[in-house]
Amino acid sequence: MRAEDLWVLAGCAASAIAAVWLLFDQFTALSGAFGFVVCSVVAFLAIYWVVTLQLHGRLVANDRLLSAAVAIGTLALAIPLVLMLVFLVQKGWGLVSAHLFFKDLKGVGPLSPPGSGGLAMAIIGTLEQVGLAIVWGVPAGIITAIFLNEVGGRFTSTVRTVVTAMAGLPSIMAGVFIYSIWIVTFGEGFSGLAGSFAIAIMLLPSITRTTEEVLKVVSGGLREAALALGAPEWRTVWSVVLPTARTGIITAVVLGVARAVGETAPLLFTIFGNNFVNANPFHGPQSSLTLFLFQKLKSSSPAEVSLAYTAALVLVAIVLVLFTITRILGRTKRSRNRLSRTEKVVQG
Repeated sequence: MRAEDLWVLAGCAASAIAAVWLLFDQFTALSGAFGFVVCSVVAFLAIYWVVTLQLHGRLVANDRLLSAAVAIGTLALAIPLVLMLVFLVQKGWGLVSAHLFFKDLKGVGPLSPPGSGGLAMAIIGTLEQVGLAIVWGVPAGIITAIFLNEVGGRFTSTVRTVVTAMAGLPSIMAGVFIYSIWIVTFGEGFSGLAGSFAIAIMLLPSITRTTEEVLKVVSGGLREAALALGAPEWRTVWSVVLPTARTGIITAVVLGVARAVGETAPLLFTIFGNNFVNANPFHGPQSSLTLFLFQKLKSSSPAEVSLAYTAALVLVAIVLVLFTITRILGRTKRSRNRLSRTEKVVQG
């Protein structure tokens, strides 16, 4: 963007704020920071469009209006995220230490000072439950998406309807379902395995729907070329469609896992909670970061409340690490694909 465009942008912003200040604060009885910001944004977009229309014409004005609206929307979404991170860091960073990841609440009571216990039982439980849920849910979600988009058949509409209904299912119903079947009917008891089943139910529709949309983006010409060369349908999907959509599928998996890792309601009925480390997800109650956070925030002990905020910070950090890994994997795969195509061109 040129310097004169930046001056136009700044002038329009200043004009919008001044106009809204006069109309909103001086000439009317309106008040409130939120209303002032909303009116300023609307006034800025209108003034910016008019000024750009006079300088560059309608086409450029419409383009820059849309760009400004998207930028403002992105900023509006980023501000709450930044404020949440700042709040969690302020509340939970004070207890972050090495022993936090290796100690549980053994020997810790209501009168214990802050920092006496750790989150080892919750971190281990979360990793094991989410890991098992990935084993159950990710292959099922990807296979279902392949069936809906690549295979089709008589039951396509039925399966899509079921997946859509599961996406709107209250998360607590997944926990109630696993509780009634696995714990009450089969008598298996509370365990991390039961929690993983409930989490898998939650991430399955998210992965399926996102993966299906990703597969739709793959060019039909690639499928036709593979079929024209004599490849069977399964080989076309395995060797052409899935590698092409690899980055999108990885993103779909991470989005599903990130949604599931923050669920609390399904775990209330499946893992029960545990203040001590239970590294066996197939037997006995376990803890998780979300359930620990839910239980300890209601405590009357300041130490437990502080530890709950630290658990929330650790949970957010895990989700951010997942997204970072996804971005790195996506860039690595794209770089390898570009290098491979370049080598083929050079060799050809």
